[in-house]
Amino acid sequence: MNICFPVIEDKGLESPVSAHFGSAPLFLILDTDTGNTRPIPNRNAHHSHGMCQPLASLAGEHIDGMVVGGIGMGALMRLQAANVQVFLAEHATVQDAMTAFRAGHLREVTPATACGGHESGHHGHGPNGNCHGHQG
Repeated sequence: MNICFPVIEDKGLESPVSAHFGSAPLFLILDTDTGNTRPIPNRNAHHSHGMCQPLASLAGEHIDGMVVGGIGMGALMRLQAANVQVFLAEHATVQDAMTAFRAGHLREVTPATACGGHESGHHGHGPNGNCHGHQG
């Protein structure tokens, strides 16, 4: 199974999970069978809000799931349309998020828990599932 994580930098399993999917500099693909990781640069990291093209950088990659710190509605819809399940991680590293994933502790992101507007510029979800810096 290939699980993809948006990350801030490539440190293998110790890579820090990015607070927001679309602006992550890298995607790290973890092969859960072998434990191997492979970084892929996010060629679309700098985009206007709502214009995230998540599959552009991941074109040709087989992804079974995506584990994110936060994600906007448009990117979520595009991934779901490509049959990629998206899960919310409130974990600092890929290793911690993967441990929670294997234990079944990650919630699937739904339209209700995706980030809406990002006026504050601070992306990601808080413990209540809302985007940081947002009331709802």
